[in-house]
Amino acid sequence: MAKPTKYAPLICIIITIIAILSVLYGIGQMNSLFIIIPLLPAIIYEIYRTEGSSTKFASWFLFFVLLGELALIIFKINFNLAEYLQTEEKTVSGYLIPLGDIKTLGPILLAIGSVMLFTKTYGIYTKWLAVIIFISAFSIIYTLDPIIFKDLLRSTINSLFNKI
Repeated sequence: MAKPTKYAPLICIIITIIAILSVLYGIGQMNSLFIIIPLLPAIIYEIYRTEGSSTKFASWFLFFVLLGELALIIFKINFNLAEYLQTEEKTVSGYLIPLGDIKTLGPILLAIGSVMLFTKTYGIYTKWLAVIIFISAFSIIYTLDPIIFKDLLRSTINSLFNKI
């Protein structure tokens, strides 16, 4: 059954304003926690709004990835994936993913998951939330590692041009 949409526009507007402010402040401070913590309401509302089994799974996946990312940052866990996997990049779902500290993997997964949600869901509000999550994920990557951000942005743009 479809979720009520009476307050959905207002909720999405509030979440958007919070996301914009947190992204701007987080980038200004180069601190990803200022972006991650305010992103929780967007993902929680995404869980509420999604209805299909695959989109519900994707929403919960985003939630647990965000919690894992939060734990990695709070507890200052560092692990170099590139060194461990002995490669600088991997292809995931057709996207060339630059590797580095494990903390950059969470926002990359958030970005991929939000794209999946955007393409698989029909609701305007779930698409709206997916865009917020995507932009926030890229902002988190930038605050963690601007070099990986640049590589990932280049990879994403190349993938988009290859699909055209």
